[in-house]
Amino acid sequence: MKEPFFTIDERIETLCRQAEEQCAGIFRQIDDTADYNARKVLAAFIRNRVSEPMFAGTTGYGYGDIGREALDAVLADIFGCEDALIRHNFVSGTHALTTALFGVLRPGDTIVSLTGRPYDTLEEVVGLRGEGHGSLKEWGVTFKMQELAPDGHIDFDAIPAAVQGARVAYIQRSRGYTLRPSVTVAEIARVVELVKKASPDTIVMVDNCYGEFVERQEPTEVGAELIIGSLIKNPGGGIARTGGYIAGRADLVELCAHRLTAPGVGKEVGCTLGESRNMFIGLFLAPTVVAAAVKTAVLTSAVCQNLGYAVTPRWDEKRTDIIQAITLGDEASLVAFCQGVQKGAPVDAYVTPEPWDMPGYESQVIMAAGAFTMGASIELSADAPIREPYAAWMQGALTYPSGKVGLKLALQSMLEQGALKL
Repeated sequence: MKEPFFTIDERIETLCRQAEEQCAGIFRQIDDTADYNARKVLAAFIRNRVSEPMFAGTTGYGYGDIGREALDAVLADIFGCEDALIRHNFVSGTHALTTALFGVLRPGDTIVSLTGRPYDTLEEVVGLRGEGHGSLKEWGVTFKMQELAPDGHIDFDAIPAAVQGARVAYIQRSRGYTLRPSVTVAEIARVVELVKKASPDTIVMVDNCYGEFVERQEPTEVGAELIIGSLIKNPGGGIARTGGYIAGRADLVELCAHRLTAPGVGKEVGCTLGESRNMFIGLFLAPTVVAAAVKTAVLTSAVCQNLGYAVTPRWDEKRTDIIQAITLGDEASLVAFCQGVQKGAPVDAYVTPEPWDMPGYESQVIMAAGAFTMGASIELSADAPIREPYAAWMQGALTYPSGKVGLKLALQSMLEQGALKL
């Protein structure tokens, strides 16, 4: 019986049914990982004696906020590290990353990116473009890039020389707006070993955005000294309304806390304004929500690969983040795809996204993001800079069924606009 809710070509429905059967084994592996991570999170809540009084918000300075302190402890427990700083007043992942960089770096220091050019919004932070905004470059910090190997992976052979004299060795776990492979936790472990052998005092810092709970381990569990992420991505579980985190070695987290607030103040202040409850719930739900996002990405990969599009990762490749890239080849196809994803959103589905000059990005960007929390990429979204190779980066889905509908409507939009031939 044909469903009464959405008008989708039966050929698209058939393609998706066939791809689901194709992906059944991968889906079981995703569920196994979600089960493991959910148990890890539950155990951390229990060990740290989470209780209802911790959900009450504080105002003003927030002295003695037991919820704030417990949430830090829970996150550190989950990530297998010494300390964490999880706060609603991080306005984005870029803000949390910037706080960490300015927290541990000093004038005269060097940071070397082992994953090539950083994500677009960090280019002005490190001083690759833009002037006059107080970048690391303006503060006397040298930024260097180690190019990736020809296959798109980290050039492990180049690490010993690259990190000599560096204060920070920086890894961007996710691919960003590139088609390179994302960096697995096993690869991060190898980086840590090489860095520490060549330059023991160099800090290994990981941009962990989009990667939390996709694998059974986090970078801090294999030796990374700082990891940073956003709560409107994976660890917020679609419930946290804003925020981010920094986690890792206690002395480094403390330096970052003094940068977030003020020297001498650190973690001891910061009212929670009632946000703690949402952050606790979101963190608790995160493994299950992330699994829905990964399933949506795998299905998207399988369907689009079967249609002949270049995809990365392929449907049966190991995954370390929630991002799925689909190379659509031209601007019209890219715009049609993103507009279709928007039509499957629970919020603002009536809106038609168009490319625009988004702050922090060099190229125009189109962004389908009909989310309960603005910009939340753990919710189904698809975005891309309008530049070659005209690839869409799709991520998120609070539930797998809604993610599946979003994919179907993206293909339907392409079909209706003449960008897809079946």
